[in-house]
Amino acid sequence: MDVILKHQPVFTLAIVKLTPNEQIQVEPGAMVSHTSGMVMETKGGGLFGGLKRMVAGESFFQNTWKAPGEGGEITLTTNLLGDMIVLDMGGGGSFLLASGSYVAGEMGISMDSSWGGAKGFFGGAGMILLKVSGQGKVIASSFGAIEERTLAAGQKYIVDTGHIVGFSPYIKFTVKKSGSWKSTILGGEGLVCELTGPGRVLMQTRSMSGFVSWLVPMMPTKSQ
Repeated sequence: MDVILKHQPVFTLAIVKLTPNEQIQVEPGAMVSHTSGMVMETKGGGLFGGLKRMVAGESFFQNTWKAPGEGGEITLTTNLLGDMIVLDMGGGGSFLLASGSYVAGEMGISMDSSWGGAKGFFGGAGMILLKVSGQGKVIASSFGAIEERTLAAGQKYIVDTGHIVGFSPYIKFTVKKSGSWKSTILGGEGLVCELTGPGRVLMQTRSMSGFVSWLVPMMPTKSQ
């Protein structure tokens, strides 16, 4: 599988080139276009597997697209304005993705939900993570552009929970208040995640909870 990302970082489109008869797992609704001869099959991954994916904010079902004998192309995107990134698991690595960030992956990739702490009452976003592992490439998405940090062993870094795209599985993390309860409630920062290296951290420049907070007051009411 070869992936080319175009129109970054706000309107990113993933152009995926598949070899003859190669398959790819894709989140429902992510397909934009494909070449003739591509065949789709929808699978639930079993009741237990599907439920674990739903806990992590992903669809219960997965679409598997298969290229014809001459190979094929499929283009993918997401509902939100933002970027995408290709993660190469190499010979059997893994990565933790925030809820909703997974887009697609090669057939050698497996997915499992990993509970990362209690849901945030004030932050609006808990740390429910999807663990992707195995061999192959994974396409992940963000809301806004992607900013990356590489943490040294023992290095601590604080990120708002709503701005996390994902991080390396070796990183230790703790979800906590951004300050005192007063500053958490009145300061608008909600919950943060304290990450401790070593490992890679991916952040998004926009927050869904922040966008919703801005949008809701502008929505028309019944009296209008």
